[in-house]
Amino acid sequence: MDTTLGEEEVMIRESARKFLELKCPTKLVRAMEKDEKGYPPDLWKEAAEMGWQGLALPEEYGGSALPLTYLGLVMQEVGRALAPLPLLSTVTAALTLAGYGDKALCQEVLPSVVTGDAILTWAFTEQDPRYRPETVRMTAVADGNDFVLNGTKLFVDNFAAADKCLVVCRTSDDGLSVFLVDTDSPGISHKALTTLAKDKQSEVTFANLLVPGSRLVGELNQGAAVAQFMIDRATALLCAQMLGATRKDMEMAVEWSKFRKAFGQPIGAFQSLQHMCADMLMWVDGGDLLTFEALWKMDEGLPAGVEVSQAKAFCNEKCQAAVRSCQVIHGGIGFIMEFDLQLWYRRVCAWTTRLGTAYEHRARIAEALLDHPGQVILGQPVPVMEHV
Repeated sequence: MDTTLGEEEVMIRESARKFLELKCPTKLVRAMEKDEKGYPPDLWKEAAEMGWQGLALPEEYGGSALPLTYLGLVMQEVGRALAPLPLLSTVTAALTLAGYGDKALCQEVLPSVVTGDAILTWAFTEQDPRYRPETVRMTAVADGNDFVLNGTKLFVDNFAAADKCLVVCRTSDDGLSVFLVDTDSPGISHKALTTLAKDKQSEVTFANLLVPGSRLVGELNQGAAVAQFMIDRATALLCAQMLGATRKDMEMAVEWSKFRKAFGQPIGAFQSLQHMCADMLMWVDGGDLLTFEALWKMDEGLPAGVEVSQAKAFCNEKCQAAVRSCQVIHGGIGFIMEFDLQLWYRRVCAWTTRLGTAYEHRARIAEALLDHPGQVILGQPVPVMEHV
């Protein structure tokens, strides 16, 4: 993997940064925390004009067919600006649909994603928050050629704004399946959940929802592989978004340490703060390398599960440690709601809790180290005695 950015990659990153610096001030970020849907439609359409929604989608559906690493660069800038856009949920569902949906379904949905006319999301998590097949209890029962869905999903991202949602259901004792549902269908209800990030997460209930068999994504009872594909991409792109926000937070803290004075000199002159700043830079750069290795391996069609878990386990701990250090450097002002620093702190801390804890991801890495076949979704630790 070449870790240096090419000319086109630099152009995409810089254009995204300039666009969001102009279009997404913190005033907008704060306003969207109180907005019912949580995103500005005009900004969403402008993002589509920039090509973001279709950046990694196939050309036959209007996309640019660029590597996931390019999308990762955009997600970094989205995180840096805390842009209130339903981009992560939309591109995750769209990439999954492009990878496993039949051509008719892709042709129906993906062109409208590329143009910014459709917002997508996906739903996996239930009462047991672990990303494992056995935690899925929501059912889809065959009714002729159709299916009837019943169950509840938690922490569904941007559901209030979404037009369609990929839902992971149990269709047999040991089989999962994935369905694309219209969010305004009769039988679906949702309520907003209060989160640390103040973003838009929902509890969604499906009550006798009739879904045509043509909305099945992938093979019946083979949805675990679809879910794994979806979760891995969502996780790696979330890491990129998290790192973009953390780097911006770190830059704000470093600048503050240059000008805030104590005992007659800038606080950055004190060795303890210098070490803190050095640690933050190492953590962010390390997270970048792990995240883009995972995205690169996906682009190359190589197994990337371990790399995804390495990135998420590392970012969960180091990004949170970095933004905590930024709060320490700013002192009490960092905790004042009127001061912008807390916007980055709250989001980074919230994102570290999503899409798998550091413990879950370490368990997945450990299974690979022990050469033990893991679960399809994030697996459980393997008892050491079994390998003695």
